[in-house]
This record gives sequence, C-alpha cells and structure tokens, in this order.
Amino acid sequence: MSEVTAQDERYLRDAIAAAREARSRGDHPFGAVLVAADGRVIRGLNSVVTEGDPTGHAESNLVRLAARELTADELRESTLYTSTEPCAMCAGAIYWARIPRVVFALSEQGLIEIVSSVSDEPVLDLPSREVFARGGTGVDVAGPALEAEAAAVHDGFWG
Repeated sequence: MSEVTAQDERYLRDAIAAAREARSRGDHPFGAVLVAADGRVIRGLNSVVTEGDPTGHAESNLVRLAARELTADELRESTLYTSTEPCAMCAGAIYWARIPRVVFALSEQGLIEIVSSVSDEPVLDLPSREVFARGGTGVDVAGPALEAEAAAVHDGFWG
C-alpha cells in the first residue's frame, strides 16, 4: 500500500470533478481518471442513467476507453484515480487490464454510510483491496484521501 502524494491529490481532484460532471448530466456521482506513464490523462464518467447500463460505472467505462487508446504495456504503467473506491466489478476490470496502481478518494465504507442513511439503493460491501488480493498480480492501492471533498459530490443525491 502506497502513500497518497500531492500529485495524487491533484488527480483525485480531477476524478472528483468528473464525478460532479457525471452528476450534472443526470448520472450517479462517480468519476475516474487514468494517468499514463507519459502523462496522458484519460477521463471516465459514470453513465448508468444516461446509457441505461448498470455496468456503466466510471472505472469500467474508463478501462474500456483506456484500452482503446493505450497499449497493454502502457496500461501496465498507468495509475487510475477514482472519486470513490472501486466496486468489485470495477476492481475486476482494473485487475484484468493489469493497471498496477489505484488511488481513491471516498472509501467504500464512506459511500455505504452516505447511501444507506438516505436510500435503499444497493451497495456491495466488498472492498477493492480484498478483490485485488485474490488475484495473482499485485495492485497497489492508496486511499482513502480527500474523503470530505469526494463525499460532498454525493450530498443530496441519494435521498
């Protein structure tokens, strides 16, 4: 498990901004960015509502986009930043893309507390570290960080 650096926080704020953008267009408030080793940045937004696709999470959308834009070797040298800890489905996509590092803002527990206090929306309680630990290749996970900023994007959304 690595430390969250000032540069990581910059990209986490980009992911949180993407979550705000997703929310403003009517989707669930989740966003993610992938930073390649050469500095290229690819953004992913949640599209569950606008695309009518329950698998349209920010991270899974981002992995599909990044796989089209980067080579497999470039993916293996990238870092994925996300506004909220990846769910089990998204952790699987990250794992299969062989992205070696994930940094998240709001923890899954933090999201569960927000959602369950105001909604009956289902939330899967399976931390990404547990999903990644089951794989044969390691994924370095850092976070939570900037949790209050990330949680603010959810204010009033789930109720």
